[in-house]
Amino acid sequence: MKLNLGCGNNKLRGFINVDNQISCNPDIVADLEKVPWPFEDDYIDEVILCHVLEHLGETKAAYLSIIQELYRVCKPDASVIITVPHPRHDHFLTDPTHVRPILPDQFTLFSKSANLEWAKQGYANTPLGEFLDVDFEIAETNWIADEKWVGKIRKGEIDEGELANLAIHQNNVVREIKITLKVLKPNSIRS
Repeated sequence: MKLNLGCGNNKLRGFINVDNQISCNPDIVADLEKVPWPFEDDYIDEVILCHVLEHLGETKAAYLSIIQELYRVCKPDASVIITVPHPRHDHFLTDPTHVRPILPDQFTLFSKSANLEWAKQGYANTPLGEFLDVDFEIAETNWIADEKWVGKIRKGEIDEGELANLAIHQNNVVREIKITLKVLKPNSIRS
């Protein structure tokens, strides 16, 4: 079973399309900030959240509940594919419905193996994987450059390393980030 959460008008074939707006005509009308979600435990193979997660969980409690629900409904080794606007891009900054920036490193906080390593090293990182009893591993991260910068790379005016450095210091370099998480549960196979 596959979920397309916060589908809006972008419904995907082969997925259960979920949105809180009935006008989008989703398969299921549900508010993702209200838990529990209407899905069984360990039921879902793949979840897509495309330009959705930055709109959810304005409070810490609401956001962490969403993360717990993602974990609860997913089978071991399920994929969670998250696409968000880069927090230093105008697409993120100008939308008043965006309630939180999303960057890949935050998902390391939901990794039990990272949490254990930090404890061994005496680091003060918040071990959310342990606190919430969830376990996600970052399988892949793709940084999608703004079109202006893609053109400069194609023309050889800058290289990937320069682009990465610019993205640290300037707005509107990276347009969006695609993060693929693997759900780790008993019987999961670590990559």
